[in-house]
Amino acid sequence: MAYKIDTAGGIMTFTIDRPEIRNAINDEVMQGLEELVERATTELPRLVIITAAGDRAFCSGGDLSVFHALETEDEAYPMLKRMGDVLYAVKTLPVPVAALLNGTAVGGGCEIATACDYRLVRSHAKAGFIQGTLAITSGWGGGTYLFEALQHDHALKMLSEARLYSADELLANGWATAIIRDEADIENFLESFREVLPEVHRAYKEMAVRRWQAGNLAERVEAEIRRCSQLWASEAHHSAVARFLKKAKK
Repeated sequence: MAYKIDTAGGIMTFTIDRPEIRNAINDEVMQGLEELVERATTELPRLVIITAAGDRAFCSGGDLSVFHALETEDEAYPMLKRMGDVLYAVKTLPVPVAALLNGTAVGGGCEIATACDYRLVRSHAKAGFIQGTLAITSGWGGGTYLFEALQHDHALKMLSEARLYSADELLANGWATAIIRDEADIENFLESFREVLPEVHRAYKEMAVRRWQAGNLAERVEAEIRRCSQLWASEAHHSAVARFLKKAKK
């Protein structure tokens, strides 16, 4: 299976389990995230953690070996919409959500982490919205969420540069909540949740969700998805992906 969902001590952990392909997203992982949303909404854990197998990659974004077959806007939109919808559901879960970056988060992987409330980044990990190198924008809502999370110029710079940022850079620009240098750092973060009633955490999350709803977050994400699907159909994007896949085979 391409994912795992485990619950222990009130913490529900979702693990992308495709390390052989840098934990890229395919239909099965999307299905897993949909299952995560359903279970977290029903079971109401103290905290949800999204992470991945191995120590090289948190997520390399969409599996281009699969999604490269999508050529037109009408073909690309359903995939982008499905993932965009599940990330919106993750972002607006009634419980706090933390991304634990075990390795590099690229493109859509960066979008998944940005949809979370907290981003814990291991010291060797990097992250970046590199979609621009493929002649598209973020398309799962991550760009919209980045403008919610960061100071405007920091968000725009991170999107526009289309490069990987080091853990130290991610902490400096506000994207990373904390750098994880050893397991004790994770335990300290989790301990802070255990010291406060889960109902309190959920009440504060409700405040955040109300703010996002009042700011038409869902509509802004939809506009992002639509724009990406238009760019997806361009010759520039198809050529860039073909070059990427050719290079990856070498």
